[in-house]
Amino acid sequence: MRGIGMLPYSAYRGIGACLGLLVQCLPLKYVRIARRNIELCLPELSIKQREHLVRRHCRSLGIGLCETALTWWGSDRRISKLATIDGMENLKAALAHGRGVILVGGHFTTIEIATRILATVVPMNALYRPPKNEVLARTMYASFCRHGKPIRTDDVRSMIRALKNNEAVWYAPDQSYRNKGAAMVDFFGIPAATTTATSRLAKISGAKVLTYFPERLPHGGYRVTIGAPLQDFPSGDCIEDVKRFNCLLQAHIRKVPEQYLWMHRRFKGMSQDYPRYYGRDSRNRPAPAAVK
Repeated sequence: MRGIGMLPYSAYRGIGACLGLLVQCLPLKYVRIARRNIELCLPELSIKQREHLVRRHCRSLGIGLCETALTWWGSDRRISKLATIDGMENLKAALAHGRGVILVGGHFTTIEIATRILATVVPMNALYRPPKNEVLARTMYASFCRHGKPIRTDDVRSMIRALKNNEAVWYAPDQSYRNKGAAMVDFFGIPAATTTATSRLAKISGAKVLTYFPERLPHGGYRVTIGAPLQDFPSGDCIEDVKRFNCLLQAHIRKVPEQYLWMHRRFKGMSQDYPRYYGRDSRNRPAPAAVK
């Protein structure tokens, strides 16, 4: 990966695209899960259109894996040359409020490079879950420390402390979550176990909540967009707050559907009567215990 990160931009995108095509051809459960998620979330597409999207998604995923090398070892100067940031004035205005900023986004194949792009313009705290592989976990942590402040996903105190210090905290609350504070909220019209933590964090800290969505451009480079602060957030109804964010997230997914991380088993319930949407790729076991 370190070697890939030293290659020209066009070269590692080409390598990533080839890697993605290889992934599509292998009998991997992740490809089956992606195909099923696309079928569930975008039923208006024909079978041919869905297969074309799966192919484009695998290509995007391969490029994203190669982008990770650039994220971990590339210089700020190189990253900045590749990126355009829209809405920086929204972030500056929110920080001027003095109560911190919560930037919420989604799990796109550009998640690594998008996090790094943001860190080149503002000191940032990024929530992360370390991978099981020890070498990757150490490398990821070292990269986070060079370019921002890493916070583990279960370290709520550090999140609140950062917001109280008027810092920016970035995380993506769009994956399946079945611990304390979870609720079943529609995602593309299907109830899915979802965290409601954003509303609680905003209420406790008084932080402004902004969206942060990335886009890999067709002819090279990236555009990231920082939205205006969400008005009347939190509203007092955490379920409605999640629905509001999901609508914004779904609109961006429809804009760049191949770049969303469809390989995650998003539709998992909190009870045994929840449909097994993934068949043999489902894990028929009770929800995990809450983290204390």
